[in-house]
Amino acid sequence: MSDTTGTAESWLRAFLDTIRAEQDAATNTLAAYTRDIRLFMDFMAPRGPVETATRADIEAFLAGLEAEGMATATRARRLSALRQFYRFAFVEGYRTDDPAALIRGPAKGRTLPATLDIAEVDALLDAARLHGRTEADRARNTCLVEMLYATGLRVTELVSLPVAAARGRPRMILVRGKGGRDRMVPLSDEAHDALTEWLTLRDAAEEARPRGTPPSRFLFPSRGKSGHLTRVRFFQTLKEIAAAAGIDPARVSPHKLRHAFATHLLQGGADLRAIQMLLGHADISTTEIYTHVLDERLRDLVLQKHPLAD
Repeated sequence: MSDTTGTAESWLRAFLDTIRAEQDAATNTLAAYTRDIRLFMDFMAPRGPVETATRADIEAFLAGLEAEGMATATRARRLSALRQFYRFAFVEGYRTDDPAALIRGPAKGRTLPATLDIAEVDALLDAARLHGRTEADRARNTCLVEMLYATGLRVTELVSLPVAAARGRPRMILVRGKGGRDRMVPLSDEAHDALTEWLTLRDAAEEARPRGTPPSRFLFPSRGKSGHLTRVRFFQTLKEIAAAAGIDPARVSPHKLRHAFATHLLQGGADLRAIQMLLGHADISTTEIYTHVLDERLRDLVLQKHPLAD
């Protein structure tokens, strides 16, 4: 059934190297593949080698996830990781078959993304201007939230922006998105003002850095390993800002602000293709979900406000 050359660990390393090279996969994507495949490795430990896993083994793994009450989207993602892993093993000649090829994934329900209304976004922006121990912290937090809502960037795209993209008082910034695809996104006047204020304070801090310390190439620098503010730290900061704004922190995340950006544009009459380009979606069908969000909001409005709704 399999080519016994190598081990599952060596297969995994080769698989990740291929994904990294062929798909220009982000660090977070590679970490997700690694986590999902290692979970299957743990499952297989008492059953037998991962290298000789069968279709029945993979289906048993998925059934166990379902029995644990795991979300459909998570189960589908883990099956996708295993499909790609075993397809790679088959193509590379590690196996003579592909045990995951014919397994059908769990049916996905179409879920509408949670979003925030305009008043809630305004409250977040007001709270961001006051959140932080120092003037620089407050300016950075304001810039992050203003830019996120003004551009609809993915959180990784935002925190890893190079400072060069923000030089020269730009009205649009160049963003490197998923799969290495570049796109231009415009800045609102408010985001532009927040960016200008933050750059002034950021550059002053850079000039005061210890001699011999190389300048940061990131707009939001950090002393951590990545060199820039991490997704996790921004996520935590946004939760703190939400609490200060009187909004349930569980309802707020960087991705929900991205949803708000798209939904509010659509409400304002923006073209769906334009929103697709701004969000960096490869497929228009991904963007179309926001039309359903708008339909839901209009339906709720009628049910709540129509005089015959009661």
